[in-house]
Amino acid sequence: MPFCASCGTQVDGKFCPKCGAAIVAGGAAPPPQPTPSAPGTYVAAPVSAPMADNVAGTLCYVLGLITGIVFLVLEPYSKNRTIRFHAFQSIFLNVAIIAIDIVAVIVFRIMVEVIGFLAILFAIFWPIFGLGCLALWLYLLISTYQGKTVVLPVIGPYARQQAGS
Repeated sequence: MPFCASCGTQVDGKFCPKCGAAIVAGGAAPPPQPTPSAPGTYVAAPVSAPMADNVAGTLCYVLGLITGIVFLVLEPYSKNRTIRFHAFQSIFLNVAIIAIDIVAVIVFRIMVEVIGFLAILFAIFWPIFGLGCLALWLYLLISTYQGKTVVLPVIGPYARQQAGS
């Protein structure tokens, strides 16, 4: 019968019943497990690698302004030009959509007061604008996840400039 390389207990199976170490077939000892240097000492878990650029870039668009700002502040991602570009483009896109939304509401409200039948135009324009924004958002999410960099016509160059690309 084999013996555990860690504690020396006789083993009948793939794991030691005393310490739980894996038993390697062929007599080879398993790799040593890290142990604390003193009793009561905390051994930190290994630090995991940050997200891939395409995943972090995609997350910049998920909640618009909020995630764009978050990725500009988070330390490992704030230094990556690609992620900074997507964060700035997300922020600028959402600010533009909000500005267009406010201006459109004001203009259509004035036009409805002056000429009443323009309410029909507003009822047609609003869902089309919303669907266009949804389609653009989905396109940016999918393209960024696939590793493509989509530079939007007006705000894209500003985002590149701010990102340092």
